[in-house]
Amino acid sequence: MITLKDVEAAAKRIEGTVLRSPFLRSDGLSRLTGAEIYLKYDHLQATGAFKERGAANRIALLNDAERKAGVIAMSAGNHAQAVARHAQLQGIKATIVMPVHTPATKVTRTASWGARVVLFGETLAETAAHAHEMADRDGMIFLHPYDDPAVMAGQGTMALEMLQDVPDLDVIIAATGGGGLLSGCATVARALRPEMEVLGVEVENYSAFAQTLAGQEIHVGGPTVAEGIAVRDIGQNPLEIFREQNIEVLVVSEHDVERAIATLVENAKQVSEGAGAAALAAVLAFPERFRGRKVGVTISGANIDPRILANTLMRNLLRDGRLLRVVLEMPDRPGMLAEVATRIGALGGNIIEVAHHRLFSSPSVQDAQLEIMIEARDAAHGAAIEASLAEVFVLRRV
Repeated sequence: MITLKDVEAAAKRIEGTVLRSPFLRSDGLSRLTGAEIYLKYDHLQATGAFKERGAANRIALLNDAERKAGVIAMSAGNHAQAVARHAQLQGIKATIVMPVHTPATKVTRTASWGARVVLFGETLAETAAHAHEMADRDGMIFLHPYDDPAVMAGQGTMALEMLQDVPDLDVIIAATGGGGLLSGCATVARALRPEMEVLGVEVENYSAFAQTLAGQEIHVGGPTVAEGIAVRDIGQNPLEIFREQNIEVLVVSEHDVERAIATLVENAKQVSEGAGAAALAAVLAFPERFRGRKVGVTISGANIDPRILANTLMRNLLRDGRLLRVVLEMPDRPGMLAEVATRIGALGGNIIEVAHHRLFSSPSVQDAQLEIMIEARDAAHGAAIEASLAEVFVLRRV
């Protein structure tokens, strides 16, 4: 079990190599949620994620023989970059084993810190097994991403900074993969502010902690935008802390995480990866639980693939009703396209894309089908545009 003293010692050890990230009130998110939201901007670390804290502390504790042997880690990306960077700063050789489907941006950035990257395994469990085999074979020191007291203490420095900046927080909420960050934060919170609530967040396809704490058999798997917390094998050291301190882990959906990514962009002007936005996803998914309270929300990582970010933002616009896709059945005669454009333009809508079909989709040779994407201000504006078009044409929303 780690203690507050372990976290305080880690804070001194990593000072100067890890950013003491800002912890600021977000007016936009506070007005949106009805809670007083403070964001911990740990995605501003050099590698774009909080994992630097634990990696820096663990590497600083290596002895001379271990430094000479070199280190190896397994990770979906953020722990990988953190180990690579801090090994490079210390002049230590690093090997990183990553799942084969790790986003390209994380693989590239890890290699850019000077580490040797090995892609192996469909899951983190397979990746971890291979990393352990390589460590045993080549005599390297394995640095676990979360089930290591030194890593947990390093991650806990985030909560230490949060409570130094805003001592009267009611809640700290953090994304929960293997449990290293949340266990470190909980240790600090219980020591400095015992009455404060500490909550974890998992995504529904990978809710291993929530299942374990509920006494259920672990069933995880499937795609997720929050791949940074897509963990099957949870940390046993963190689990012990969770049970001792009665820590609750909330579960959010994929849509909740996508919404949180978009909300951070629009309302806080911050880019986050899926795992990094999971804490805010819980606030958005369970608003009554946080309304009126002072909430510390971690943005734990920003290493999101640009294509995934773009698609997430577009999907959110569709869900919010700010992008419409409609199909219109219309007579195939001159002036019909002009009629459509006039009605949309008169209401202030913006035509994004048009596909005009005559041969394959129309029920009659006398008709044509128009598939159109429209940008609206909000759902009500979009509904008004649809109503205007439906006065003249048969309309079907896609």
